[in-house]
Amino acid sequence: MASASAGAGNTAELIQQARTWLAEDPDPDTRGELEALLASAEAGDRDAADDLADRFAGTLQFGTAGLRGEIGAGPMRMNRSVVIRAAGGLAAYLKEQGQGDGLVVVGYDARHKSYDFARDTAAVMVGAGLRAALLSRPLPTPVLAFAVRHLGAAAGVMVTASHNPPQDNGYKVYLGDGSQIVPPADSGIAAEIAAIGPLSDVPLADEGWQVFGDEVVEAYLERVASVVDRHSPRDLSVVYTPLHGVGRSTLTAAFARAGFAAPHVVAEQAEPDADFPTVAFPNPEEPGAMDLSFAAARELGPDIVIANDPDADRCAVAVPDRAAGAGWRMLRGDEVGALLATHLVHQRATGTFAASIVSSSLLSRIAARAGLDYADTLTGFKWISRVEGLRYGYEEALGYCVDPGGVRDKDGISAALAVAELAAELKAKGRTLSDLLDDIALEYGLHATDQLSVRVADLGLIADAMTRLRERPPASLAGLTVTTAEDLTQGTEALPPTDGLRYHLAGAGPVEAARVIVRPSGTEPKLKCYLEVVLPVPGGADTLATTRTRAAEVLSALKTDLAAAAGI
Repeated sequence: MASASAGAGNTAELIQQARTWLAEDPDPDTRGELEALLASAEAGDRDAADDLADRFAGTLQFGTAGLRGEIGAGPMRMNRSVVIRAAGGLAAYLKEQGQGDGLVVVGYDARHKSYDFARDTAAVMVGAGLRAALLSRPLPTPVLAFAVRHLGAAAGVMVTASHNPPQDNGYKVYLGDGSQIVPPADSGIAAEIAAIGPLSDVPLADEGWQVFGDEVVEAYLERVASVVDRHSPRDLSVVYTPLHGVGRSTLTAAFARAGFAAPHVVAEQAEPDADFPTVAFPNPEEPGAMDLSFAAARELGPDIVIANDPDADRCAVAVPDRAAGAGWRMLRGDEVGALLATHLVHQRATGTFAASIVSSSLLSRIAARAGLDYADTLTGFKWISRVEGLRYGYEEALGYCVDPGGVRDKDGISAALAVAELAAELKAKGRTLSDLLDDIALEYGLHATDQLSVRVADLGLIADAMTRLRERPPASLAGLTVTTAEDLTQGTEALPPTDGLRYHLAGAGPVEAARVIVRPSGTEPKLKCYLEVVLPVPGGADTLATTRTRAAEVLSALKTDLAAAAGI
């Protein structure tokens, strides 16, 4: 970060940069914010000067995740100026690709500034000569992903920061196949953004874009309802939370359309609220996020608990567990991924199953046993959705694609319906999701996964940890020998390069094998380490509990040793 202490000359240059930006800023909110910051900096406030330096230290970079960052004034924040430039770059890219008369569909969630960013995007597209359409209201990301394919659009834009903190927003781009962008499209769009001069060079239309009614939502609901068998059981009680996001109306409508009883919605989190007042982080995986859901479940005694993240592209599932402190246990994404895969196999699904490399290796075993093709991909549904012949894909971070023909992305609504169908079928047989997880462990071996996730204020700490591991890779972890240490920046025969490290560990004692992957998060200031141990269960159901205990011990030791090796 640059600093006011760097000298008066640098401070004067910084203030001039900020004034130039201020003159173009179309948003009275961020203009007022920047004016106040400038006044403080010019009065000698060092904290204000440091804040200015941070905001003008560069430009928020457009990549395969689009844009994501804190809302505020300046080129390193999410604001209308940054969004107008991004939309201008996307429009120029589409025209360069021969899509100058194409349709761009724009969706948005209920975060701060989401509608403003969506409207500006539509205005830029029409100003550039393309056609644009806004979805009818704040809606889940999978509705936008569906709309791109359903309408034959040239591209789609979703304004959302998914499960990031309340102060963030983001900008996600889909091309005409309905998948998120991947290289080289991201760099092509980024180059067009960089080529934009003054903001006044980007024409903004005052009108001319379409605003849909509910016809797109109706088409999406019709498609989603077809994911489940209309003859399968429907007796199931569900507690549901949208975590203050936009999922409730779509999920409850999908349940009704598919013939399920209305879920009990957690009242305190039912309505969209950009401040997410009841959670520290609006992500079902974060500590405390599910507390209100579990409280409702203890009172109502449902069969399962389901949660969406704020833009409803992820789906979390919890099951009763007397051993858990809350009486309920959140299933890991890998567990739900295996449950849905098993469900699809029982339905005689054909095609290819796929998961990202940070997800459990269990899916590959399920696919092989069923005679189905399987593919590993890099992290993110932008890669999973592009697998040839994809029938089902998932990622451990609660993302599931159960209907790639409808939505080529993770979809927390259709996944929730598929989980409900499976739970209802099991209930009709006097069984539960937990019972099926036991069956899976007995058939394929126990695949236990965990994650070491470190959130940082200084991104340099992540770079330091990656450098340390590259220069001094561990020879053993948790008493298991590291047999291979791969630097994924080099790529492999099956995978393009990515910033990550992968360790395979030899089995020892009861452990058949283990694997560790370390990578910086692409959307949050986190270092993520993904751990898996595989243990056979030779003694059958009677030894399953002790096998799980042993797996937990090995995972805990992996965390400890890996943290020490990475210096985190």
